[in-house]
Amino acid sequence: MIRVSDICRTYGEGQAMVTALAGVSLEIGTGEFVAIMGASGSGKSTLMNILGCLDQPTRGQYWLDGHEVRDFDDDTLSDIRNRHIGFIFQTFHLLPRLSAVENVALPLRYADVDKEEGRARGREMLCKVGLAHRLDHKPFEMSGGQRQRVAIARALVNNPKVIFADEPTGNLDSKTSLEILDLLSSLHAEGQTIVMVTHEAEIAARAERVIRMSDGVVVEDSLCTA
Repeated sequence: MIRVSDICRTYGEGQAMVTALAGVSLEIGTGEFVAIMGASGSGKSTLMNILGCLDQPTRGQYWLDGHEVRDFDDDTLSDIRNRHIGFIFQTFHLLPRLSAVENVALPLRYADVDKEEGRARGREMLCKVGLAHRLDHKPFEMSGGQRQRVAIARALVNNPKVIFADEPTGNLDSKTSLEILDLLSSLHAEGQTIVMVTHEAEIAARAERVIRMSDGVVVEDSLCTA
């Protein structure tokens, strides 16, 4: 599914240049649940942005589903992000004026899906994440955990090949965090490929594989033990 070879990412020039990634190579297979772990500034979020086609490496190669990403133009990258990648963010990124089902169906607007079909698929995904009773509620009418479930439903609505989750439990209490992790685990059990960024060891342990980063490089890549 994912293969990167010696990717580097720098920002700025000369003495002001900052190296965020310093030669990262890894592979992630279809159906894996991988946690990318590291302290602030380790490069984990930069790596996820590149894997999610939100950024490009300064040097190195990235293949997504067998295609080299640097060969894609901006329109193709936008289409890939909308149709084949699901994003889950720490701060949910829900539109406050839209209902839960409208938020979930939003990516389908850009995929030329009929409005009624989009709403039907939105309802289906909200039912999948346990929010059948919150279809028409707006974000301010829901708890943090419920809003994150809406975000997960939105990430799933286009049947993505891979989901990228950036600190998905960062704004949640411990009980709600466990519920969200249980949901991600159940999606993985159904065959969904998930890449999750976190700085917490107990969160990373819910994945089947942990990639640890420090100073822009991978320092450990290991399987989790039950």
